[in-house]
Amino acid sequence: MDIICATLCFFCGGEIQLKTREANVHGMVEQVKLIVSQKMVSLIFDGAVVVMQDMKPVLFNNTVLRDGHQSMAATRMTTAQMLPAAPLLDEMGFHGLETWGGATIDACLRFLNENPFDRLRALKEAAPQTPQIMLLRGQNIVQYASFPDDVVEAFVRCMCQFGMDIIRIFDALNDLRNLQTAIRAVKKYQKHARGELCYTISPVHTVENFVKMGVELEKMGCDSLGIKDMSGILQPRIAFELVQELKRKVGIPITLHTHDTAGLGAASYLAAIDAGVDCVEVSIVPFANGTAQPDTRRMLALLEGHPRCPKLDTEKLAQLRTYFEGVYQELAQFTSPANERVDSDILIYQVPGGMLSNFRTQLNEQGMSDRFEEVVREIPVVREALGWIPLVTPTSQIVGTQAMMNVKFGRWIMICQPAQEIALGKYGKTPGPIEPNVLAQVEQLSGKKPVTDRPADLLKPGLEKYRKQCAEAGLPVEDEIVVLFAMFPQQVEALFKPKAAVAAPGPAPASPAPSRPGNGQGTHLYVTLNGRRHDVQVETLES
Repeated sequence: MDIICATLCFFCGGEIQLKTREANVHGMVEQVKLIVSQKMVSLIFDGAVVVMQDMKPVLFNNTVLRDGHQSMAATRMTTAQMLPAAPLLDEMGFHGLETWGGATIDACLRFLNENPFDRLRALKEAAPQTPQIMLLRGQNIVQYASFPDDVVEAFVRCMCQFGMDIIRIFDALNDLRNLQTAIRAVKKYQKHARGELCYTISPVHTVENFVKMGVELEKMGCDSLGIKDMSGILQPRIAFELVQELKRKVGIPITLHTHDTAGLGAASYLAAIDAGVDCVEVSIVPFANGTAQPDTRRMLALLEGHPRCPKLDTEKLAQLRTYFEGVYQELAQFTSPANERVDSDILIYQVPGGMLSNFRTQLNEQGMSDRFEEVVREIPVVREALGWIPLVTPTSQIVGTQAMMNVKFGRWIMICQPAQEIALGKYGKTPGPIEPNVLAQVEQLSGKKPVTDRPADLLKPGLEKYRKQCAEAGLPVEDEIVVLFAMFPQQVEALFKPKAAVAAPGPAPASPAPSRPGNGQGTHLYVTLNGRRHDVQVETLES
């Protein structure tokens, strides 16, 4: 008789193996239920193997205050627009709220005239119960280049002091050396480090290699793992296999993060939930679906009747949707129907949806709008030549620029500086080898040889240098300002530098004529002044 092995995989990472004759499988399942105090389990038959999975409800993180509006409205949601919804979000019972990091810090400084640390403090006060989540680009912090270790640690220290709880840490090349300083700093300040696997498809990006990376991240001290599917190309069966294999090899929780750009997001979440993933990340319509994460209410409907369906208040979700629909209208100039639809081109070119839309604009500016198809077909060529790098900030921008140059000037006739730096190891170790003829061309252009050290090891400590520059510019010299200045010097100077004194007023003008009363009718407008949006009513004066 065949021997059937049943493995119970629990959230805590424990594992029990039982053996029985095939004829007694059903009896064995009843005994196992008693052993685990009647914990709900399910059977997944795979040949002669019975895998029994923990059936506790899947957790939901909500991304509407970060990746939701970053994906759907160019990261333009202001803190003032977030705060009214924060208390209700805090009452929902989400496992975490993603509120910070990624492009939000750049957007706060560059477009919204906000101090991003003020946003963090305000949201922590408005939503104190739910852990807050941010996205950190490893040694790049929230910029495109590597920074010295002391700057990375200072940034982590500031955000942890001001209320950040869970830090998602990733590297665009999946080079673990670029994560070690950030992970160590997060652990030093007793916060939760979530190591991210940047998912992509290539001959070198296999389930086996991703699992090996997950094992290493656990050894480095990560409290949990994240599967970061930035392009929304993770297919359901691969999601199931990847989660299942990670569960067999690591003992820390796993979160799946995807985008619904190609229409696969919700299906991949369902497959991962069946495989035992601990948490998935969702948003709220209209900052959901399309290039963002699947909608919370939609996922609840898909999971209805499933033993792992979480319980969330759908009436409160409806209130949140109504509120965010108003915000979406306020941000209409930054939204696009292209962000809301399913785009199957993603599956052909493996390009993030936002990158495709930006491409169209850039090519139009270059007078190359008629060569769009040529450029996107060149992206996989460039990506392979540069070592099969994942397409995520900043590598997606670099690959896109080089693809455009290849089409415009001829393949590898000109090589942009960031692409040269990738080939020379300045961003870290690429997943695959650099194409030899491209590397030779880069060496000839730059006069340099590739480096194999961790990029940050080549950088001198920089925190005090940036502090001195802040002082010379007349800026505050507290760490929170210094670390922002290190990444965005012009924007920080514009925001924080003391304004010139206002000249003394001249003689008072003659009293104006009495104003005429409004007729109570007019046009409702939103007016933006100095980066801040104001709600105004324009009325017609009575004659």
